Amino acid sequence: MTAIAKRRLEALSEQLVAPVPDAGNFEDIPKLKKIAPDSNGPRVQGKVVIVTGTNSPLGIGRASAHQFAQNGARAVYICDFNDANLETHKRELASLYPNVDVHTRKFDAANEEAVKAVVDEAMKAYGRLDIFFANAGVVGQHKLFTDISAEEFQSTLNTNVISVQLAAKYAALAMKKTSDQKQYPCGSIICTASVAGLRSNAGSTDYSASKAAVISIAQTVAYQLAGSGVRINAICPGVIETGMTAIMYEAARARGTEKKIGQLNPLRRGAHADEVARVALFLGSEESSYVNGQAWAVDGGLSAGHPFVPGKLG
Repeated sequence: MTAIAKRRLEALSEQLVAPVPDAGNFEDIPKLKKIAPDSNGPRVQGKVVIVTGTNSPLGIGRASAHQFAQNGARAVYICDFNDANLETHKRELASLYPNVDVHTRKFDAANEEAVKAVVDEAMKAYGRLDIFFANAGVVGQHKLFTDISAEEFQSTLNTNVISVQLAAKYAALAMKKTSDQKQYPCGSIICTASVAGLRSNAGSTDYSASKAAVISIAQTVAYQLAGSGVRINAICPGVIETGMTAIMYEAARARGTEKKIGQLNPLRRGAHADEVARVALFLGSEESSYVNGQAWAVDGGLSAGHPFVPGKLG
């Protein structure tokens, strides 16, 4: 085999190079073919994970770090531009999951050198990167589109879109690398989009545009990674109680109207970060091995109806 042919072979996913063999029969019917480990065990055993946007005590990033650690990750990097709570999160994770290496990193997720650096660090320390959850984001401007300046619009796009592009770029390059411990390229890139990227009137113009762009990145990159075994998907949360929505929840509690939050969706409630984190865990695990280039709505059914009630933000 020539060196070029060998490199091409090494660039293909295990499923393309070595398809799942027949498992034999049970009596007169074939046994099921299985790719992922059993669901009753740790779902990301031995994986190296990077999560951005993890500082908020109420956030999806923190909740996801817990899910990855609880499910056997070898190392979890918790990253944020604001590091006020990162060390506290690290101590908590270490107390609950002492076998997991937890690293804190402070950087702007839209800074190319910083994103490359944390990926390079993980590769140097562990020789692999398996999951990158690009969760960093801002809520955007609570204004009509006619009142948003070009600078404000650009700022939202920079944080919500450029950060995802950089995560996909450097994570994919790392996930394609093979070694004695990782014989085939593979990995899962997860991006936080929003129901606002799926339907109108679920957020401000700059925010909605940025989240639609995140979905488009996931769809487009999925095809550019064809055959590599590296997958990318976007999660589209609806109304979730996080640091970004804390003001809304606090105001509703003060008015005694907290139970009205989420009444536009069929479940008639808002969600907790853990409910989104469990979807991130699934997308990061091998159980989602055939899920790629998708926008997963985690919104209580909100995006199933259209249009939204005018004036309501999700």
